[in-house]
Amino acid sequence: MKCPFCGYEDSKVVDSRPTDENQTIRRRRECINCKKRFTTYEKVEMVPVVIVKKDGTRQTFDRDKILHGMIRACEKRPVPLKTLEDSVDDIEKKIYNLLEREVKSEYIGELVMEELKKIDEISYIRFASVYRQFKDIDSFFEELKNIKGSINNG
Repeated sequence: MKCPFCGYEDSKVVDSRPTDENQTIRRRRECINCKKRFTTYEKVEMVPVVIVKKDGTRQTFDRDKILHGMIRACEKRPVPLKTLEDSVDDIEKKIYNLLEREVKSEYIGELVMEELKKIDEISYIRFASVYRQFKDIDSFFEELKNIKGSINNG
């Protein structure tokens, strides 16, 4: 770290401690050259992810929208909120691990359906029926057959 006083490019850390509810680390440093002390702050930089919707519009990623959609799909089902929150955490990690600045909404929808399929089949069907916008009863029954096949094979 470059010294703000003399410009020397090396310093040593004298003290470190977490701040802001462990979101930031405060480091007290001492310049190797002039011996003056200064403070730096270190925090994780999250690259904002933009969601590209089906119609081409873009909006900032919002994990709460995913959680609310999953809660809606699980209404009156025996699914604990903690389970849904953990699933949203997993989805969010997958999105950020892509290291892409833009992610298609279809990809997120598939991740949500994947999670719901593991949690509760009825909730999955509810979500899929809205998300996939089944054109007719045959396409709906086809999806039901796919679920039944994956249950019997898994």
